[in-house]
Amino acid sequence: MSESFSKKEQRNKKAKAKQDKAQKMADRKANNNKGKSLEDMLAYVDENGNLSPVPPKTRNTEDISLEDINIGATPRPAEDPTRTGFVSFFNFSKGFGFITDDKSKESVFFHINQLAQPVNEKDKVSFLMERTPRGYSAVNVTKIDAKGK
Repeated sequence: MSESFSKKEQRNKKAKAKQDKAQKMADRKANNNKGKSLEDMLAYVDENGNLSPVPPKTRNTEDISLEDINIGATPRPAEDPTRTGFVSFFNFSKGFGFITDDKSKESVFFHINQLAQPVNEKDKVSFLMERTPRGYSAVNVTKIDAKGK
């Protein structure tokens, strides 16, 4: 039986495709990146943050002791916790008032139980700040005389 021209052509196309497929597979195996050594996979970063395949040149570096490294916020110098201000509002019947702090100009709540002596509105006072669940509150409120204390 003789083959027709189209059957021969089809058989040759299949053989050529099979050969191309085998060639591609051989190329992939030859250029496979798997199994590289560790040195081939390493990348280095220079002082400018750029990647390079060669290690950076070693320079003379300065050793820093661990005690010289300061982690966290810089401690603030100790300041006097006593603040001064004036009574901007006071309701004697309800037992509370507000002091305007001289330094921050903030209004600070105080309760009548924190008074060392009776005060009126616009009196100069000294006090301590205490953190409460509702914010800051003035404690140990004492009246300052016109002379200073």
